[in-house]
Amino acid sequence: MGLRINDIVPNLTVTTDQGEITLHDWIGDSWAVIFSHPKDFTPVCTTEFGAVAQLADEWAARNTKVLGVSVDGVEEHKGWKADIESFASAKAGFPIVADTDLALSKAFDMLPAEAYLPDGRTPADTATVRSVFIISPDKKVQLMMTYPMSVGRNFAEILRALDGLQKTFGVPLATPANWTIGQDVIVATSLDDAAATEKYGTLDKKLPYLRFAKDPK
Repeated sequence: MGLRINDIVPNLTVTTDQGEITLHDWIGDSWAVIFSHPKDFTPVCTTEFGAVAQLADEWAARNTKVLGVSVDGVEEHKGWKADIESFASAKAGFPIVADTDLALSKAFDMLPAEAYLPDGRTPADTATVRSVFIISPDKKVQLMMTYPMSVGRNFAEILRALDGLQKTFGVPLATPANWTIGQDVIVATSLDDAAATEKYGTLDKKLPYLRFAKDPK
């Protein structure tokens, strides 16, 4: 059974370069971003880990924890972090799961149950371990993205998506295409005009089912 949006993430206990963690306890009352990689010491992934390290203040401002995943071991992770920090000129303070048994990759539906790490493997053997998961404090998956090995992830978009998720979490709002903080939001059709106006103020009605309101700060 695959992992889908609104599913509770598996409560795995995993080994990281910073010790053992249990996912639900580690998430706690925070949001979380889990991002995975098919192998350490690879070029695109190094730039991505560097980008995550450079955004440390942004994650903290959003009460969001970050967890890397790679299918190499702890010692490889520690060595790779030195390269990441050298490239990015930023400390990679987040933990990286050593998913050598592929338990997390399989539980998060990034690899089939029969997958294994062959001798002399290359990143292509685990190419689908290149996903991003945004998880809410209730431990549910709110967003998933999977990228090919040749395309570096856009962490500005991941931050934008996180902002949108936090803005609309548990309230009758949505965000339009290309939305950023401060722009108008969409009021859910579950509210009629009167209820929507009472809750969010004057509406900008583009269509009967498309109503904008000012971004509630």
